[in-house]
Amino acid sequence: MRPEDSQTWNEIFAQPRIWAEWGPILANQARDISDWIREKQITEIIFAGAGTSAFIGDTLSFAKTSGLLIKAIPTTDIVACPFECLRDDPQLLVVQFGRSGDSSESIGTLDLLDRQFPKVQRLNITCNPTGALATRQPAGAGEQKVIALPEATHDSGFAMTSSFTTMLLSALACIDEQADVAGNLGTIADKASVLLPALQAMTPARPERVVFLGSGALKGVARESALKVLELTAGRTMTSWDSTLGFRHGPKAVITGRDLIVVMIHPDAHTALYDWDVAREIKAQYPDATVLTLGGEGCDVDLRTLGEARWEAPLYILAAQIWAVAWSGELALNIDNPFAGQGNLSRVVSGVTLYPVRA
Repeated sequence: MRPEDSQTWNEIFAQPRIWAEWGPILANQARDISDWIREKQITEIIFAGAGTSAFIGDTLSFAKTSGLLIKAIPTTDIVACPFECLRDDPQLLVVQFGRSGDSSESIGTLDLLDRQFPKVQRLNITCNPTGALATRQPAGAGEQKVIALPEATHDSGFAMTSSFTTMLLSALACIDEQADVAGNLGTIADKASVLLPALQAMTPARPERVVFLGSGALKGVARESALKVLELTAGRTMTSWDSTLGFRHGPKAVITGRDLIVVMIHPDAHTALYDWDVAREIKAQYPDATVLTLGGEGCDVDLRTLGEARWEAPLYILAAQIWAVAWSGELALNIDNPFAGQGNLSRVVSGVTLYPVRA
């Protein structure tokens, strides 16, 4: 399959239009959610999801907020270890992300909130207006708000692309009260329109393994980037991810030869010093490896726009999305369903046994 013949390719290239059109609508909804968070006197927010949806929380948990404690706890942890993750507190807000809103862990978390943690407030951000996250009403005293994203974000391909970026932007708009939401989405949409064809033109040769590194909020983007390549190449391109400084402490052993190392240079000048040090160190120590930098001035890919890592996160992920699709096509895989015929992975995870909680 040629990349441009896949739905996944079209969904990646649709992102600038989706963001620009969604911005003014989101601005109003985000303002209402922000007001609601203040009215409920929320003191802590937990961002929850499974897989790619969980990595949204990894990115947003570095948010700069006044007085709010923000954590990222995957629904896979919440379902397995509920009393280590949640408490029945009306000043706690659980934000669930879900493309379909119907995955096993999404349902399991809703069940736990209904039965064990009924006072907790809820915000569900989903791409599917008919899924459980959008339609199921809470059973307890905690209130629930829903942000249903545009239909175009409900990716039909196996890999989450526009769903990831647009859910991330939607949640960020709710917690960054000083942001010009519509303006920010328009700005990154304009940048992405230029960036996407540029990234396509510079697609590297498919490596046997690729490593993504990022600091702070970009560590979550590095994790999602690694997953995109792993998924779309059906495991035939091994991937790794880490923080730039953490990579030195053992994980650097993954580099063995002509590997691709992608270093995301943080927009904060102080953080960027460490990112650049690691990029230069890898180049010097592993001459057979290819090191590519994403960020601002001096980087191989210049994506700098707003100068804030969380808002620029959707731009950093575009490289992995585009290159992974290209490599999937090179491997002659079904890009929209790389595991077709294998039956071991599916677009929506279901069939997980949910055990009753006895406590």
